[in-house]
Amino acid sequence: MSGLDVVTFGCRLNAYESELIRARAREAGLTAAVIVNTCAVTAEAERQARQAIRKARRARPEVPIIVTGCSAQIDPGRYAAMAEVDRVLGNGAKLRPESYSRGTRIAVDDIRTLRETAVHLSDGFAGRARAFVQVQQGCDHRCTFCIIPQGRGPSRSTPLGRIAEEVRNLVERGVNEVVLTGVDLTDYGKDLPGTPRLGQLVRRLLAAVPALKRLRLSSLDPVEIDDELYRLIAEEPRLMPHLHLSLQAGDDLVLKRMKRRHSRRDALAVAERLGRLRPGIALGADLIAGFPTETEAMFENTLSLVESSGLAFLHVFPYSARAPTPAARMPQVPPAERKARAARLRAAGERALARFLLSRVGSTAEVLVEEVGRGRSEHFAAVRLEGAAAPGSIARARVIAADGAELLARVV
Repeated sequence: MSGLDVVTFGCRLNAYESELIRARAREAGLTAAVIVNTCAVTAEAERQARQAIRKARRARPEVPIIVTGCSAQIDPGRYAAMAEVDRVLGNGAKLRPESYSRGTRIAVDDIRTLRETAVHLSDGFAGRARAFVQVQQGCDHRCTFCIIPQGRGPSRSTPLGRIAEEVRNLVERGVNEVVLTGVDLTDYGKDLPGTPRLGQLVRRLLAAVPALKRLRLSSLDPVEIDDELYRLIAEEPRLMPHLHLSLQAGDDLVLKRMKRRHSRRDALAVAERLGRLRPGIALGADLIAGFPTETEAMFENTLSLVESSGLAFLHVFPYSARAPTPAARMPQVPPAERKARAARLRAAGERALARFLLSRVGSTAEVLVEEVGRGRSEHFAAVRLEGAAAPGSIARARVIAADGAELLARVV
């Protein structure tokens, strides 16, 4: 490590914000530091962040270490107590340049009072073929397992004009694919004049930036997908045929205890509708294994959902108790069983992905080239490319094989 290093944990929104953190720190004149952008979703993510802080101090004893992100927002004292840490910034402070040039050892706002929805214009992601654009922040829902509202605050949205300005800025710098992201993306617009929905944002954004070649969406709550967004999924070729759903479980009682707003039947109906509107669409999902009170039969319902709903890309998490969430006070599944169930879900996901990739053999893919010889298809499948294709470009390629984890394709 050298110069200004930003170490990122967690979600796509964190990845986006890490780019902004780097820019804001440089604006403040900070040229040498390690900034750790933490995640609070699991205890393991927090453990890894603390490990990274200690490693950074050993590697770079001469530079300040600044800790920020959701875990730092929720429990700043824990990080301030680490001898390796020089400053702790909350999620509100981390995107303000002045936070990196002056201030107290701990600068953490009351996240519940934040109402800012600014899209912080970026200069693009250096060396990357795609970029993430934050359009929504915070969450008003209270799932019983989730601590993120305490780290991100209330739901707030960015007006379309500012989003279009950033996307136009990225496209002018050569970015071919943009991912719209947020903490609760499908809650977009409810706090804006006229209460636009996510579908309206997507339609107007694509019209406002006709040079944008590919648009993706990050995780969607299945009960909040609006009718206009369904229409765009069916009709708009620039909206990629890959969606990630926030499902979490496939058993109705577990979903109820999670305080989710959809049922197993709802999840299946959404998957069926998406498949009918966009044949061949690739679906992914977040799934939690070993939620409190989950029996083997309940887990089997989640396991069977993978095949029943045609999921291909899974993000599987063994349940991690997050005090003071309600789920942390429920009867817990033993950690070893959580881990075993997560392994079974991941294995089911590997089989599902292998089936999906095999179904693409013989087809033609439009591959966003991420580095020499590698990229992602429009379905977000990893692709190993034969033939010349410049990083950042979109290459048309014939899929000639699948090995279970990625496609092999030849540029045509």
